[in-house]
Amino acid sequence: MFRGISSINLDVKGRLAIPTRYRPELQEMCDRQMIVTPAVDERGSGLDGCLWLYPLPEWELLEKKINSLPTLNKMVAKLRRFLIGYAAECEMDAQGRLLLPEKLRQFANLEKRVVLLGQLNKFEIWNEQILAEREAEFREGGDDEGLEELEKLTF
Repeated sequence: MFRGISSINLDVKGRLAIPTRYRPELQEMCDRQMIVTPAVDERGSGLDGCLWLYPLPEWELLEKKINSLPTLNKMVAKLRRFLIGYAAECEMDAQGRLLLPEKLRQFANLEKRVVLLGQLNKFEIWNEQILAEREAEFREGGDDEGLEELEKLTF
């Protein structure tokens, strides 16, 4: 399970260095094979400023779930288009770096400063400034969509 936040600099080639605390687990879990794809919102549209990074076994589970969905459903088609259509295989090199494809870096507005957020079975890769804006929106509140699901959790 991946948790925590890390601020990272992309190098001039667009490589992201995975924090050392995650490298042994990723080596064991997926032999450094990962998939990066645009993050999507609840409507299946691309989420501005964010990519998802999955270890290959977790990605394959997601693909199976998506493959079981009805292909003629418009929302499923959008989801497939973003998640599957833009997905790219990435291999972590010996120094723990991943080359993020230029198209995906552009899609998520990733520049030099990015943030890697652990999200249990995957990571989110954010443009640092866009994430700061999202955090401010979260703190302001006002959006209670899905609140009933959260109320089921006991903290």
